[in-house]
Amino acid sequence: MIDSDARRERSCVNHQGTPTKQMRKVRSFICRAFSFSLAWVAIFILTACASLPNVQATLSYYERSPTSKPPSIMGADGKLAEKYSAAILKRLEKQAGPSGILQKHEALIEEFSDNPLVAGNRVVLLLGGDAAFAAMFRAISNSRDHINLETFIFEDDRIGRVFAALLTQKRNQGVAVNVIYDSVGSYKTPRSFFERMREHGIQVLEYNPINPLQVRDKWAIHERDHRKLLIVDGKVVITGGLNITDVHSTKFSGSSLVSRSSSPLEEDTAVKIEGPVVATYQKLFLEQWRKQKGPALPAANYFPEQKPKGNELVRVIANSSGEWNRDIYISYVSALAFADRSIHMANAYFAPDEQTLEAIIRAARRGVDVKIILTGESDSKLAFYGARSYYQELLQTGVEVYEFRKAVLHSKIAVIDNVWSTVGSTNLDPWSLLRNDEVNAVILGREFADRMEALFADYLSQSDEILLHEWRKRSIYQRMLERLGRLFWYWL
Repeated sequence: MIDSDARRERSCVNHQGTPTKQMRKVRSFICRAFSFSLAWVAIFILTACASLPNVQATLSYYERSPTSKPPSIMGADGKLAEKYSAAILKRLEKQAGPSGILQKHEALIEEFSDNPLVAGNRVVLLLGGDAAFAAMFRAISNSRDHINLETFIFEDDRIGRVFAALLTQKRNQGVAVNVIYDSVGSYKTPRSFFERMREHGIQVLEYNPINPLQVRDKWAIHERDHRKLLIVDGKVVITGGLNITDVHSTKFSGSSLVSRSSSPLEEDTAVKIEGPVVATYQKLFLEQWRKQKGPALPAANYFPEQKPKGNELVRVIANSSGEWNRDIYISYVSALAFADRSIHMANAYFAPDEQTLEAIIRAARRGVDVKIILTGESDSKLAFYGARSYYQELLQTGVEVYEFRKAVLHSKIAVIDNVWSTVGSTNLDPWSLLRNDEVNAVILGREFADRMEALFADYLSQSDEILLHEWRKRSIYQRMLERLGRLFWYWL
């Protein structure tokens, strides 16, 4: 007879006495996870005491005692009278139907956020990297006064070089050009790439340098600038989830600008916004420059006179490193908690904390149509399997989960109750919600929500639904990977 230890040993080898392919994969994954944790041990020490705010008590208060006072709304000429604000929200409610989003959620967010709802904006949804890059190139080409660009990744690839050439051209024409790039996000980009831009008079600022000898204040490698902003002449902003890298684009306006990256293509979304709310984005950029102790900015008309451009209500929600009040997190949890009819989300990285997960599950249990699209392929195996570790819990409570199969899903979008929409840079993971500098646009309105729903439906058509009875049949190997991904959820 073979004892139990021998049986266990033999189960790990094939008939030739070598480890099975599956076990080699498990070992490899464990080694990568261990190496990853060692590489980030310094970050763990720096972030060990960080935590997300507890918003449950606040949510309970607004659930019990909803305010009848409408949230403040700003226009091109200042704050609107309360009766006009009430009339705008009443019109939205008539279009989309009653929703806790318009009453309880907006009242709560006004209390926490420094940025008000702003009326009179035009918002254009940009579907995919090609459309977004084309819009960005047109905006840069049409600039007359200044260009402010803030990005996590700025690569020295074909798209990156087109951006650098256009920015240099505009600087040579007398346009002020200011660039913020993240040190970690752009670590693969040679310094000479940015030096060439500086030589042409472009102001380039590295956010929180990796090298402690280059820091201007304190070394804060755990605090990253994950925002994606292009602001042109203080009148146009393009923002979303796209980095400046080939992986977001297959072509540009029919040219031969085809991605040569070895990485798979990434699907993403952005918005182009014109109107009074652009000034809020401008303030964020200039504050970021000031906090990073950047060089003196060239003279420009950073805050031109604003005029109404459309009918969209927009609130800018932003996170800033080192601040406890995480506006994006509070906004997300609140919107999920007060949803009445539908929650449709697509997100690149999904590692929700307890409060976010509870808000999603409670919504599904009270009959809200909850659909979540996640990526079926990822640049991070830990993130991919960590996200999958939540599937069974979600599926058991009625949440519909889908995996995008067309490409790597990099979008960060949501539309709730067909009236509340958000597009931005924020992932539903600890780094985005707790540590990164992020920015999202929240758009209130049925017309824009309809466009978002059409985008979501298109994503659904390119996704595979995860069914509970099939998911329960997954292998032990898959479950092990999920556990490992979940174990390292903090760093996803």
